[in-house]
Amino acid sequence: MDEKTEELRDIFMDVTDSDTVTESQAATKGSLTDDEQARDRLADLVAEMHDRYEFETDLTDGQLCELALSFYDGASDAELARELDVERRTVFRARLDLHLFRDRDLDAPFDVESFRRRVAGDESVATSDLADEFDVSESTIRRYRRVVAAQDESRRANDRYRDEFDSILGDADLAGPMTQEARQDGLDDATEGMETDVSF
Repeated sequence: MDEKTEELRDIFMDVTDSDTVTESQAATKGSLTDDEQARDRLADLVAEMHDRYEFETDLTDGQLCELALSFYDGASDAELARELDVERRTVFRARLDLHLFRDRDLDAPFDVESFRRRVAGDESVATSDLADEFDVSESTIRRYRRVVAAQDESRRANDRYRDEFDSILGDADLAGPMTQEARQDGLDDATEGMETDVSF
């Protein structure tokens, strides 16, 4: 039991005057072992995204669910690659497919917002031209093109899928490999043409 869970357990016992915590209350964050409803929600969410978007990897929905779960448990891309028996670049691309970002995804050797505007202004511009313009390798340009495209895709959906992952897999504040600041970065530029997804 981690420190946060233990603290919540103590609060629960103080409030209820109970000496026990049920198994579901004692489960650690991210554990879906005994939560069939959460497992089903996660599977449905991944399947919906897979149907809606063109994913870059050939990972199965089951593998993508495992990736999301381990991501929220704090696994690095290297650990995820070992767990799924795939290359790190496959994990990286699969994370972007699922709109699961890390802070360092935006840690570019150039101004990301300038790059975003440059790519948005001319999506057909050659990778080699961008590499010359931003004084980086072509592989770096390809990486950040993927990051920017995935982030823009997530914003067009109002970050809906990321929010649903947060809801299913744990507190956004505890699990947040991508901070609120990073999620809001450039939001004003992204609002034009944003898809609305409002339900009552």
